[in-house]
Amino acid sequence: MKAPVLDVSNYRKEYRGKVAVRDLSLSVAPGEICGFIGHNGAGKTTLIRSVVGAQPPTSGSIRVCCRDVWREPVAAKRLMAYVPDNPDVYDFLTGMQYLDLIADVFGVGVEDRRRRAGELAGRLELSDALGDPVSAYSHGMRQKLVLVGALLHDPALLVLDEPFVGLDPSASHELKAILRERAEAGGAVFFSSHVLEVVERLCDTVAVIRRGELVASGPTDEVRGSDSLEDVFLELVDEKGDGAPSSR
Repeated sequence: MKAPVLDVSNYRKEYRGKVAVRDLSLSVAPGEICGFIGHNGAGKTTLIRSVVGAQPPTSGSIRVCCRDVWREPVAAKRLMAYVPDNPDVYDFLTGMQYLDLIADVFGVGVEDRRRRAGELAGRLELSDALGDPVSAYSHGMRQKLVLVGALLHDPALLVLDEPFVGLDPSASHELKAILRERAEAGGAVFFSSHVLEVVERLCDTVAVIRRGELVASGPTDEVRGSDSLEDVFLELVDEKGDGAPSSR
């Protein structure tokens, strides 16, 4: 059995003595798309930020392809890509200049970057805008650009926080196809989403977090049983105050 691409073990995160995520463990195997769902404030983005090395855990470990994210940060980050829920891109760059910057960071050769950028931008209907400054981009165009950049170096793990927000139906459809292709090629995808229909149809596995605790995880068909994922999710998180906004 192959080692998981993402392995989170007993992850715990506290802010000023308050527990945001408590002793959470999950894994994502090669060839697997895992959906991570929960109300605002449940702890989704807190975990995701630690997975990609943006904030340290209070305790526990996170490994990407057996590389510890905190003990081997450079090696681990070379194996993954991250798309946040609100992508920030340098406004003074053109779309292609941004992609060149990302390709330089990850050591992608000129020929490979041009080929991959052209293919991905074409699929997401962004090709005609790559010569324009990012300052002229809409939110959806920025989202597409960051997605293209994340895929340039062919990461083993793709981490996405609400990736479908701001995308038009055509781009959403194409992104689903791209994620499935990556899984079929042996990569792993871990993404959060409020769009439960997408998670139910696209994901091989699902993890449900409530108030910082993992309340269900496993193959999507097993988690939902004979119900819809929406019904199961609402039952699992239906507790007074669960949806109250707080630090994600």
